[in-house]
Amino acid sequence: MTLADEPAREAGGAFAAGASRTLAEDPRTAATEFAGLVLAAGAGTRFGGGKVWAPLEGRPMVAHVLAAAREAGLGRLVLVLGRDAPDVRAAVLSSDPAALEGVVVAVNPAPERGLSSSLRLGLGLVTAAPPPAGILVLLADQPRVRPAVIRDLVSAALAAPSATLAVVPTYAGGPSPNPALLLPPAWPLAAATEGDRGVGPLLAARPDRILRVPVAGANPDVDTATDLLAIEGSPP
Repeated sequence: MTLADEPAREAGGAFAAGASRTLAEDPRTAATEFAGLVLAAGAGTRFGGGKVWAPLEGRPMVAHVLAAAREAGLGRLVLVLGRDAPDVRAAVLSSDPAALEGVVVAVNPAPERGLSSSLRLGLGLVTAAPPPAGILVLLADQPRVRPAVIRDLVSAALAAPSATLAVVPTYAGGPSPNPALLLPPAWPLAAATEGDRGVGPLLAARPDRILRVPVAGANPDVDTATDLLAIEGSPP
């Protein structure tokens, strides 16, 4: 699953020379002004079903993603589930009864319409007043997402030009550009997406308004049971 696969400018490069946005908090605490949107409605067909609640080291995959968002200090959290919502809820709460505390859980009634349908549903909830400074869009089939990467994206967003659409990571160990931090100018574009590509095609058309942050490591997708076995025991 890929949300964004666009080219981008690196943090600290020519793009970073424009006027930047200003937030009340310093970068160490500003993550609370940003929201997290976790997309977990996919059927996981290649996995054989039940992908986002498949166990990884004693917890469902999606629980790892939620934990990373919490540890990074994000404020509002929204989780979008699909037709297996009861099973996902049960698995997450079985591993940690407090895992969904403070999380707004929405169910996509038609996840077969693609990733964008979950993105649009989640955006409507996560942008409710008071709106966040930005939205970290996280994918439930990327359980190795790291809190440090989320904080790096937030820090970069604090210094980004005001016209920036998104801040995305560039991993030294892999091509995944997720999670994507969508800033307010990108929200109308994201709300207009269709199909299973998320905001990737829209952002690809605007590379001069995307900020890329080099980070260590990788953030692998889990599409099959073999992929899940491959990351068992690997460091997050």
